[in-house]
Amino acid sequence: MPSFTSSSKSPALVYARALLGICAIIVLFLEICADYLLKHDSETYARVSQQYADAVKVRSSRPGEPASVLMVGNSLLMEGIDVDRLQGLTSSKMRIYPIFLEATGYYDWLYGLGRLFRQGARPQVVVLGVGVNSFLQNSVRQDYAPMMFFDVRDVLGAASDLKLDRTATSNLLLAHSSVFWDIRSVIRTQILRRTVPHCSELFSLVKPKPVLPPSPELEADTIARIRTLRQLCEAHGAKLIILVPPTPSSEDAVRQMAIASQKVGVDSLVPIDPATLSERFYQPDELHLNSEGAALFTSALATYLPVELSGSKSASSHN
Repeated sequence: MPSFTSSSKSPALVYARALLGICAIIVLFLEICADYLLKHDSETYARVSQQYADAVKVRSSRPGEPASVLMVGNSLLMEGIDVDRLQGLTSSKMRIYPIFLEATGYYDWLYGLGRLFRQGARPQVVVLGVGVNSFLQNSVRQDYAPMMFFDVRDVLGAASDLKLDRTATSNLLLAHSSVFWDIRSVIRTQILRRTVPHCSELFSLVKPKPVLPPSPELEADTIARIRTLRQLCEAHGAKLIILVPPTPSSEDAVRQMAIASQKVGVDSLVPIDPATLSERFYQPDELHLNSEGAALFTSALATYLPVELSGSKSASSHN
């Protein structure tokens, strides 16, 4: 005689399997669509992926050749440096390989540089420029960076350093392994921009003012982080230079960061004193340099960075 219990479970099992199959198809569809959008519509992905591919191939130059310089940073460098002009002004002394990704900070580049080195990048010099506030952030960028800069060991390392809970760690792992999960916020933002009039202006109205820790804590955190970066770069034969781009009213923080770098034995380069730049050199967001400010910053950087590469200390912490 057939069991009533087994016969009653069979339809439920069939429905469960059908539901799992539908969910798998939906997930696969979302991944395919996200991958297509990423590779065909994302200017950020196209730019950073090409820059990353070029950076992996960087090798130390031979005697008499221009030094190989890996320059990494966030939007402060992307908006503040005309890389083509900088390369043209310094072509006889260095070859620049830039990777600029907006909204990145210390942890993004600590693990991003580690992965680049593991993949074979061997620059003679690493120039890191993210600004003081971003350098002291206790976070990583939630999109693009986990997918493009990290591997699983980096994700777990960042989660441990940041003391993330299981949910946050899982989100970071998913962002590394799933294209859809990584760029879901980007897709949402694009939908809002195309459906809500003047959406970009609404976002620009929200300008949270970054808060720096007290001076003793700021110095301790800065020293520890610069020391870690220096050890990482030196382990792979590269010299670290901290580049501090100008931002409004950042003179005190810039000075403290330069002092902290000096204590760790790392050159810090401040091509332009922030106090000398008025509002007319910044974009309406009051943070990034405009074209006029970028021209000044690029020219100053072209003057002082080659001096740093030559081993002279005269440009260190220059204002």
